[in-house]
Amino acid sequence: MSSMTDLKHELLRIAQELLDEGYFGTRYGSAGNVSALCDDQERVIVTPSSKNYREITIDDLCVVDLEGRQLEGPHSPSIETPMHLAVYKNRRDVNAVIHTHQRYATMLSIINAPIPALFDEVTVAIGHTVDIVPYGLSGSEDLLKGVVDKLQNRCHCYILQNHGALCVGPDILKTRHFVELLEKCSMVYFHALASGREVTTLPEPMPMGLFQLTTGKQDMIIAQKDAAKAAEQPA
Repeated sequence: MSSMTDLKHELLRIAQELLDEGYFGTRYGSAGNVSALCDDQERVIVTPSSKNYREITIDDLCVVDLEGRQLEGPHSPSIETPMHLAVYKNRRDVNAVIHTHQRYATMLSIINAPIPALFDEVTVAIGHTVDIVPYGLSGSEDLLKGVVDKLQNRCHCYILQNHGALCVGPDILKTRHFVELLEKCSMVYFHALASGREVTTLPEPMPMGLFQLTTGKQDMIIAQKDAAKAAEQPA
């Protein structure tokens, strides 16, 4: 199990990588946010609001509890923190959340185009579909409700209508990988749609069959968390 300091270093490194690679929309702003659930399952590390990630240190990162109360950090947490917390509360297999404004996924967000199952290896990784979360203003209850409703499909990637993308996963490294897979699929799907040709998808029932490999791993993560909690209880 990683220490809080190690997790902070890893989170900041990934946030800076995503910034440098343009996943937050620009390379000099503060759009997009990253969070990770701590080992105690009760605290969340999240990037601060309105701070260029290239210029901050781990001491600038925020720590909040699952109700959003700030426990550490000199700055306000991201305005999207409630969305991150909603994910952790409603998807117990998730230990990291990354919200991006990546180019191709955002293009699909304004034509309201969910991504079907296109590739078998990607379906195993991120799920049988990339659903569209209906539009909601950043930090609003409408956005939270839309996200929570879509989380029930147990997939790892979502497109936020007229906004950007949301990726969730079992740890921060895998979630960063899901961000990249989503952008690959978004790019391929966008260009395929633009060609005007028929888009072929994986034949049924293959997508849901492949996805069972994913949900099986998720169930194992939840069982491990339950066992860890039970071990903490006094005899």
